[in-house]
Amino acid sequence: MPQSRLPAARSLVTASLLLCLAACMSTQRSPDPVAAGTVVPARGNATGNWLADIGEMSASVDNAARRAVVQRRLDALGIAWRAAPFEADDQRGTNLLAELDAAADAPVLLIGAHFDRVDTGRGATDNASGSATVLALAERFKRTPLRHHRLAIAFWDLEERGLLGAKAYIAGQTVPPALYVNFDVFGWGDTLWMMAPDPAHALLASTREAAAEAQLGLSAGPQYPPTDHLPFLAAKWPAVSYSLVGGDEIPLILQLYAGKKPKAVPKVMRVIHSDHDTPAQLDAVAALRGVDAVEDALRRWDAGAATMPPISN
Repeated sequence: MPQSRLPAARSLVTASLLLCLAACMSTQRSPDPVAAGTVVPARGNATGNWLADIGEMSASVDNAARRAVVQRRLDALGIAWRAAPFEADDQRGTNLLAELDAAADAPVLLIGAHFDRVDTGRGATDNASGSATVLALAERFKRTPLRHHRLAIAFWDLEERGLLGAKAYIAGQTVPPALYVNFDVFGWGDTLWMMAPDPAHALLASTREAAAEAQLGLSAGPQYPPTDHLPFLAAKWPAVSYSLVGGDEIPLILQLYAGKKPKAVPKVMRVIHSDHDTPAQLDAVAALRGVDAVEDALRRWDAGAATMPPISN
């Protein structure tokens, strides 16, 4: 959530809340050591794998180590990846890109999340949770591929410094994907929050059906916090974003971004970019329900690919 996106909120919240709202734009200091007693959950099932991915990323001493966790996980899944170094705004970063085997002429569905974190806290919610969700979906789509799309995967660096990884990727591409699906803050709650630019599009309809079957709420529309979908939309490339939070948090978050003072500070704003951003805040059972719903939505969308119109921006 880049700092420049939040001018109206600054006069309405305390300095501690500003730390939750704003991404760290200053020169990066030496990372904090890993908290003593860090325990990484055991793998073996979908819930354990999701928690273990987050635990390992949260225990990492810096963003390079977080990237290495993702690399090892892709290796374990048998998914070939490549590093994509870039320079932007006098900073250096490295995106991770991968693609599953599929027909070369199939349109590309790109899913992604940023793996970097700010210096404060462990970055479990923001955004190891999004990265773990992308890894979970990649594992499922590798096991049972989509029918009409070729799946590509991206893990962005330097989102917290101004969406730099996503911007660098777009600058180096000439052909947009059929759709980019972003994941940021996917950690608890009863509601899928979907940044959806076109209320009539089939993807939104499929998400509504999938959320209902998973007994999750759905809040969809163009109002959504700034994250890596923005460079795609700025380039006129189709994109959506998903979060999983409490349904009661969403109007409060939107009030903050509209420059209003909400009656309460939502949990997500108390957690992200703070010392509270640890794995202890997450609800793996709720998150896996969200993963199930998004997988279902994307498969429904993919199945109707022959008749759907393009997403508008």
